[in-house]
Amino acid sequence: MRIDKYLKVSRLIKRRTVASAACGGERISVNGRTVKASYQVKVGDVIEITFGQRTLRVRVTDVSETVRKENAAAMYEEILQTEARGETPPAP
Repeated sequence: MRIDKYLKVSRLIKRRTVASAACGGERISVNGRTVKASYQVKVGDVIEITFGQRTLRVRVTDVSETVRKENAAAMYEEILQTEARGETPPAP
């Protein structure tokens, strides 16, 4: 599955067009490399998303074409979230 679609389906980013623009703006990296919207996501990939001053790092645990809203968070495991004032550990 393309990374722009994965970000939308997993609800990490609300719209696919926004996810595609984030890839074009070099704000999305996978396993330490900046990627284009066409990158094929695989289980085990570590995705890092930069939202202004915030950075979110997640590990892909599932790749599904469609998923219910309640189950979207099960598609990834949050590793790290940093903010302007420091690092915040993931919620248990």
